Amino acid sequence: MNQTISALRFYCKHVLHHPTEIQFIRPKKQTKLPQVLSEKEVAQLLKSVTNPKHKAILFLTYSSGLRVSEVVRLRCSDLDIERQTLIVRQGKGQKDRRTILSSLAWDMVQKYVTEYRPTRWLFPEQSSDRHLTERSVQKVFEEARQRADIVKKVSIHVLRHSFATHLLENGTDLRYIQELLGHTSARTTQRYTHEYEKYSAYSEPAGSFGFGRLNASINLPFSPNSSSQILHHRLSYT
Repeated sequence: MNQTISALRFYCKHVLHHPTEIQFIRPKKQTKLPQVLSEKEVAQLLKSVTNPKHKAILFLTYSSGLRVSEVVRLRCSDLDIERQTLIVRQGKGQKDRRTILSSLAWDMVQKYVTEYRPTRWLFPEQSSDRHLTERSVQKVFEEARQRADIVKKVSIHVLRHSFATHLLENGTDLRYIQELLGHTSARTTQRYTHEYEKYSAYSEPAGSFGFGRLNASINLPFSPNSSSQILHHRLSYT
């Protein structure tokens, strides 16, 4: 549509020589809200994975709200053992940030590291010293989605969206979610507010399924007291 308008403006200006006779209103670009998985769907997804490496990848992606490009470029040295946090180096916008690492995700990573013993990249390719490709990680997610019988057509990025939405549902401050996600603009993070309002309008109230029941079945990265846990993480490294 915008290309058509530009062509018409060019025609009016350079052929008709009347650039102001026709006024055009350009259509606004549509903004799509991010899709999310429910807590139950995340539990199904994570429970469907048995490979330690794949399990560590998906737990880290969800529990730390990582982009797939950040997951594949993690180095072993990015794990802060003392603070049990994760350093994301040169994320989008070329900025480093520190993000949370749940106890369960930490355990999954430790089990994986003990068994596979990576040295440089946290998730290296099997036959080379390079890190996994984004396509490989997407394939891991897609296979887990199918095994978990999740019908939503989503990519691994949905775990990042779900991380933010679930924190919001549990009362975490939006500005802190912005820090964890590495968003430069607060407007980007505010999309999750709209998604949460839309979702909560027709879904069960927060806690009706709840982290309590989820934790009983799989111990998701967050608990009913996730906000206080996150605050503890924040205080420990500020």
